Amino acid sequence: MPKVIVMYEKPKDQDKFEEYYFNTHMPIAEKVPNVKEARVQRVLSNQNTDLSLYLITEIEFENKGAMKEAFASEQWKAVGDDVPNFMKYLEKPPIITIVD
Repeated sequence: MPKVIVMYEKPKDQDKFEEYYFNTHMPIAEKVPNVKEARVQRVLSNQNTDLSLYLITEIEFENKGAMKEAFASEQWKAVGDDVPNFMKYLEKPPIITIVD
């Protein structure tokens, strides 16, 4: 099943990032259509990388068609439009991958 995986490195302001991410950004993301499952996981350990990964968010879709429809939605656009609002708490933009 296709997924969008978003990896965040450790924020420069963890408290403000988490406050915004969980209380504002995720409620916007929960409105995206066709999402089969979404989960946010805290990274406990990083190995074999110089990255200091902090959170990993996975957004799973039933199939590629459902994912394409979600990407075309106003709700998905709203998620993207909200990202600059919490970027001030991060050192770097998140790493985003789409997998099948």
